[in-house]
Amino acid sequence: MNKLPIAKKVQIINMLVEGMSSRATSRIADVSINTVTKLLVDTGKACQSFHDETVHSLNSKRIEADEIWSFVYAKQKNANSIVNTEVEKAGDVWTWTAIDADSKMILSWFVGDRDVDTAYAFMCDVKSRLNSRVQLTTDGHKAYLNAVPDAFGSNIDYAMLIKIYGEPTGPSNSERQYSACDRIGFEKKGIIGKPVAGNVSTSYVERQNLTIRMHMRTRLTNAFSKKTENHCHAIALHFVYYNFCKIHKTLRVTPAMEAGLTKNLMSIEDMVRLSD
Repeated sequence: MNKLPIAKKVQIINMLVEGMSSRATSRIADVSINTVTKLLVDTGKACQSFHDETVHSLNSKRIEADEIWSFVYAKQKNANSIVNTEVEKAGDVWTWTAIDADSKMILSWFVGDRDVDTAYAFMCDVKSRLNSRVQLTTDGHKAYLNAVPDAFGSNIDYAMLIKIYGEPTGPSNSERQYSACDRIGFEKKGIIGKPVAGNVSTSYVERQNLTIRMHMRTRLTNAFSKKTENHCHAIALHFVYYNFCKIHKTLRVTPAMEAGLTKNLMSIEDMVRLSD
């Protein structure tokens, strides 16, 4: 059986983490789409294991959490009409993320629904990676109200940042659909402990949502996952690249280096060799 050269693997992974679709990658790298998919799966699994083994015992102080929408195979409104035994789950999926506001490191992510059970599983994973009491900020999603105390108990300072938006504006339906409504205010609401009001913010995690969209092309584009498993592998690939390989512009080091998890910059080749 032919084995893909390491240089070709690096080329493929490099294109994937920079936001190129699988089919575009297969055309440019001159390999089959199945080769790209298999490498994505193998490397994504290795990245997930690497993250679980490496990212723990963190001495974070400020954590921000949010959830971002995407879909697998088809949007939820079209999912019920799909008859395909190869599709395990079609419809909306949500990626929950938690970022360290100081090191800019994604310490946890979770793919699932936008319900209480998923929120609880996500918060339990966040707690398992922390070594000390933190201040947590989320948006006003009600699932957090049960998930956070169930996972952390009283050993956390938790606040919600509830944003207040005005009515959609724009002369056409398309402008009202894709243009954000004007934010007319916000409310900082302490839930558990004594969160510092000046640290109640979701700016960094919301900026991370933009990074996800730019590097993964999973929202408002024609590049999307057709299987939930592949969607999860692509996300694992992205976050290991973001945490360990990509130098943060303001930090001038990677988030993992800033958090003290590594001393050296990780390369794309190092990521590829994780699956070996």
